[in-house]
Amino acid sequence: MRSTRTFTMIAVSMLAGVMAIIFAARWLNQQTAMATNKVVVAALDLDLGQQITSEHVRIVDWPSGSIPEGAYSDPAELQERVTRISVLRDEPLLESKLAPKGTRGGLSAVISEGKRAITVRVNDVIGVAGFALPGNYVDVIVSTKDESRSRDRQDISKIVLEKILVLAVGEESTRDDTKPKAVKAVTLEVTPEQAEALDLARNVGQLALVLRNQVDTTPVATQGITKELLLGMEQPVQPAPLVKVVHVARRAAPIRKECVEVFNGRSRSEQCF
Repeated sequence: MRSTRTFTMIAVSMLAGVMAIIFAARWLNQQTAMATNKVVVAALDLDLGQQITSEHVRIVDWPSGSIPEGAYSDPAELQERVTRISVLRDEPLLESKLAPKGTRGGLSAVISEGKRAITVRVNDVIGVAGFALPGNYVDVIVSTKDESRSRDRQDISKIVLEKILVLAVGEESTRDDTKPKAVKAVTLEVTPEQAEALDLARNVGQLALVLRNQVDTTPVATQGITKELLLGMEQPVQPAPLVKVVHVARRAAPIRKECVEVFNGRSRSEQCF
């Protein structure tokens, strides 16, 4: 009798344990389902300026508490939108990564507001041996002649533009490629004023690009270099030091008089100086 009761209690306990596990699993699944939302991500790597189609996107479950601002849940809202920057596979498609609505695909979609794109011809040397890739920053040097100097001292090279963004090299605008490319043209993003300066510079002399650090924003105001300075035949002009003139009021010194007695026969006189 006791044996039967013991087995019955054991069976009831095991059944209660199994039921508790089942209910706990269901509760966890419900909590997990309630804590996620649908988010649209890239189904493959997207280049900047690429127009989005249904093949480029897919929907995934994303934790509700960490959904990025500007994320989309409906792929239809992204039809014919254009990427403003490169987007990697499985990366959420955010409004900040897209060009304004109505923008057509291509390079014009990635030009910042108020900026322009201008293309300059380059060779292996001018193009920094192909290492000036989309997304890099360069300085522009012009080598020309200073006609205000004597004929044999006119050659001069000077940096005319600093920290200019490279939008494309050749016909490619992909930013995630780190291999050097031999191209014949580089497209730069400039302001309208910089576009005018660059257009004039390439007409009055030869251009060269100088690759610079991505995070270096320090401007450098150079005086340019001439052939005489390069060969050490002329000393660089140093900026005149700032001299502060201090006016000190001085007290006038008293005037000293020197007197001499003059004897002329019996007469006597005194001459003072």
